[in-house]
Amino acid sequence: MDEQLRPINPIRLDKWLWAARFFKTRSLASTSIDAGHVHLNDERAKPARNVKVGDRLRILSPSGEFIVTILKLDDRRGPASEAHLLYTETDASQQAREARRQAQKLAPVFNHPDIRGRPTKKWRRQLHYFERKQDE
Repeated sequence: MDEQLRPINPIRLDKWLWAARFFKTRSLASTSIDAGHVHLNDERAKPARNVKVGDRLRILSPSGEFIVTILKLDDRRGPASEAHLLYTETDASQQAREARRQAQKLAPVFNHPDIRGRPTKKWRRQLHYFERKQDE
């Protein structure tokens, strides 16, 4: 059926989030909405709430925090290139995610080859020694 001829019926929030590829499954989208990680027009929403063009969403997903405006409604999950056409992200949201990504890159990573589960007594002593040296 041609996209121009498809009737635009109300679409549930969880279904739209899934179609826009913010979450891998609809159940993950629904769980995230129930947990309060998705706000519709600055209000906490429910998964069955209908969305419309022009609605503003604040989405906290594993990929980061997104502030988007809905441009199109679609209940089909297509390729990522089509999913990006369903919404527009604010510049502030993009800049905040980029800043978070840069901060994560610059954050020190503490990898020790001997760590497997709980630290040994010897490793704990080395950690305490290191912490005491930092305080001085």
